Amino acid sequence: MSNVLVTGGAGYIGSHACKVLRGAGFTPVTYDNLITGWRDAVQFGPFEQGDLADRARLDAVFAQYQPVAVMHFAALSQVGEAMQQPGLYWRNNVVGSLTLIEAAAAAECLNFVFSSTCATYGDQDGVVLDEQSAQMPLNAYGASKRAIEDILRDFEAAFGLRHVIFRYFNVAGADPDAQVGEFHQPETHLVPLMLDAIDGKRAALTLHGTDYDTPDGTCIRDYVHVMDLVDAHVLGLRWLMDGKASRVFNLGTGTGFSVREVIAHSRSVTNREVPYTEGPRRAGDAVRLVSGSTRAEADLGWRPHRSTLDQMIGDAWRWHQTGHYDA
Repeated sequence: MSNVLVTGGAGYIGSHACKVLRGAGFTPVTYDNLITGWRDAVQFGPFEQGDLADRARLDAVFAQYQPVAVMHFAALSQVGEAMQQPGLYWRNNVVGSLTLIEAAAAAECLNFVFSSTCATYGDQDGVVLDEQSAQMPLNAYGASKRAIEDILRDFEAAFGLRHVIFRYFNVAGADPDAQVGEFHQPETHLVPLMLDAIDGKRAALTLHGTDYDTPDGTCIRDYVHVMDLVDAHVLGLRWLMDGKASRVFNLGTGTGFSVREVIAHSRSVTNREVPYTEGPRRAGDAVRLVSGSTRAEADLGWRPHRSTLDQMIGDAWRWHQTGHYDA
């Protein structure tokens, strides 16, 4: 089987990608420093511990496995932290990615699938967000991802490194088989925070901002199931391996839900109340982020089959009840 180097393969999205890659006939080689990832999440292929800043380590891994492609998930991704420590995000995300891209080009591994984000668009009220929308990030997280997109374009011009860039919206859910799931320390994502509150693992969920210009005052996001998301990554990989041109794709459902709507759906799925408190807005949060793109469906044949709120919350709840990697 062909090897694919998966950076951040011990993290939430990366571990799900490894499972789907294995099922698609590839061998995922996880490269992760385990700062935010979990060793127990690496279940579907070899594991190589290392940092993106370590060029010699990367060169050795490329030489050993000779991957046909890179799937690059490894990044810091907390909006609040990015607002407070922008240098950390520029150094880790951009410099680390540049080192990885240089190593890939040197190894002539010229198929690159990149995990970008809708945060590159910033907050554009009333604008349908597609791949041609202006990129105006509000924080160092989104800005760092936009910079990496630019680096990839430069390396294609110089070395022929073709790429698929996925700008995706809010990822939720878990592996339906509950082999891997979502677990961060500290946790910052809505669905696992909500499930922790339901389960008594935290006192209450905090609603960060209830005075947004939305129907119920809470911000609106487009949620996509993690398994739908990683299916798109495998389609993007095959797109490149078929010799097709570099491309950018938004990944979302085109439907937005407010925080209060997510809470309401969780009640029906878990049959439990969600304890919550109301707090101030977080700096760097957009009011509304919803995809308006159909390019992934038109070009890749991708459709989000599992991305209903009930399905995402249900799969996450099943994983939540099995225990976590540190249990």
